[in-house]
Amino acid sequence: MKEKDSIKIFEDKKVRTLWDAENELWYFSIVDVIAALTDSPNPQVYWRVMKKRLKDEGNETVTNCNGFKMQAPDGKMRVTDVANTEQLFRLIQSIPSPKAEPFKVWLGKIAAERLDEMQDPELSIDRALEQYLQLGYSENWINQRLKSIEIRKELTDEWKQRGLKAGPQFATLTDIITKAWADKTTKEYKVFKGLKKENLRDNMTNTELILSMLAEASTKDISQAINPKTFEENKNAAQQGGNVAKVARQELESKTGKKVISNINSKKVFLLKKKGEDESK
Repeated sequence: MKEKDSIKIFEDKKVRTLWDAENELWYFSIVDVIAALTDSPNPQVYWRVMKKRLKDEGNETVTNCNGFKMQAPDGKMRVTDVANTEQLFRLIQSIPSPKAEPFKVWLGKIAAERLDEMQDPELSIDRALEQYLQLGYSENWINQRLKSIEIRKELTDEWKQRGLKAGPQFATLTDIITKAWADKTTKEYKVFKGLKKENLRDNMTNTELILSMLAEASTKDISQAINPKTFEENKNAAQQGGNVAKVARQELESKTGKKVISNINSKKVFLLKKKGEDESK
């Protein structure tokens, strides 16, 4: 199964999802759905009681539900009960909630949107923009983030053409690039920002994103120019690409007297923003 996780928003409630590309199915976190429908203070307990009752009744939908690892609120990956769209429609029938019908409409919309995106990939960019806005990011930052996704895709496509494999090889090259321009590996960078499983780029400042894009775009251009044949040669291209952005970073720091690499993360930004809004009231 090729999985791609994301967060969908239903009436300001986050619902963790996984897209199974091989079988073309959405999977939804059941406890998140319960939280969205019931406003229960403890959706885990609600689901545990509901699951036992349905199992006792011989409900096959519960028996067929899967458990996948999803990112928990504490940042750790934990096994979570999930249901596909069809299973979820059946489970919702057992949840007394005035939101059930609007949620079914929302579910249908999510499924239809994915089919549309497969026909027209540009739609996924528009929806990513909408979701980042819902999560509280500024439009300026979002534009940079979407551009960084495009540049990252161009780089990984280049690596694939060189016969490299996604996974350890991509991770090694990414670490080389990041270490070169930021003086930190990806893991060290995340620790510096106080992150666990959160996406590093979703927690970068505008300047950090721009330099990260410069490093990856430069790596792709250098790779195309020197035509690396081995993994070692690709590592050399990655180092050179990262160094281009390092020079830019150091020049900027010398002009401003400020460090570019920041421990600011999105949570801190949103807390500061909320504090400012509260103080202005």
